[in-house]
Amino acid sequence: MTGYPVHVDSEFAGLRTVVLARSEFRAPDVIRPDDPILRPLGAQDRRAVLTMQGKEHAEAFPERQRAWETERENFKTVLERHGVEVLRPRLMTEAEKAAAGPAGYGNFFVRDPWFTVGANVIEGNPRFRHRRLEVLPSRPVLCERALPGTAAYVAAPTPELADGDGSDGPGPFIEGGDVLVLGTHVFVGFSGLASDPAGFQWLRQFLEPQGFTVEQVPLRPHVLHLDCALGLIREGLLLVCEERLTAGLPAVLRDWDHIAVSEEEAVALGTNGLPLSSEVYVTDPAFSRIADQLEHRGVHVEYVDFAITRSFGGSFRCSTQPLTRVD
Repeated sequence: MTGYPVHVDSEFAGLRTVVLARSEFRAPDVIRPDDPILRPLGAQDRRAVLTMQGKEHAEAFPERQRAWETERENFKTVLERHGVEVLRPRLMTEAEKAAAGPAGYGNFFVRDPWFTVGANVIEGNPRFRHRRLEVLPSRPVLCERALPGTAAYVAAPTPELADGDGSDGPGPFIEGGDVLVLGTHVFVGFSGLASDPAGFQWLRQFLEPQGFTVEQVPLRPHVLHLDCALGLIREGLLLVCEERLTAGLPAVLRDWDHIAVSEEEAVALGTNGLPLSSEVYVTDPAFSRIADQLEHRGVHVEYVDFAITRSFGGSFRCSTQPLTRVD
């Protein structure tokens, strides 16, 4: 094993080692206009995804694919300039693509299929069927970095199969986009689109004996993940779209200084930037209003154009999963 020990202290502890997503997506063969995978997207992005039914993005839109990959490479350059070690999942194999079948596949947002809390690397379970195999391209990285060290490497129980009635089945589902870490306090979002109560219960039972408090944060039903409504910037400072939180901010965060994010900004992933430390934050130029408020509070902002990435429903946080965040 090389590099830093696997450990994540918080959302804003110094980022030392991170896994940066690939850019692979094949849309399901059939996407209904009311399909839940469309619910978090804006109207224009919904229409775009509907045109991709049954298509591999790279084959259907080769120029857009190259631009998408360039976005990730530009982000990688910024990360490395700040001294972050960047690892990549492998590409999906032909066998994995075939196994995905008509459900399609994704290897594009590494935040969700697994996540790191403290000294625990946890394989979760994505709810959407085209993402059920998304953890597999990360396995070589996890086997190299997590298994040889002292971190625990565990997996949530495999979700039960659906009955073919169009539902996702009974789970359990737990996704890293719903999991925000603040020391020994872990927040887990729940909207009905991603993580479910069974996944939350499993995670709580695993982490609480280690001294963690695991708190569920209810979200409105069109919100994919907690990080699409809330971003922790540093101790005492956060971004939030409060109308997406059905019970408001968790009690331990209510006294923090917060920058309000509008619903329109949140749909475009305005809360989904990435702190590289408590002093540096990465976001898209589309969110200059938010960035100006961060700069006013002493946070240095780095900009990367992530328009294509964001059109798929995720941004900088969704595109990364830390293995080491420590101060």
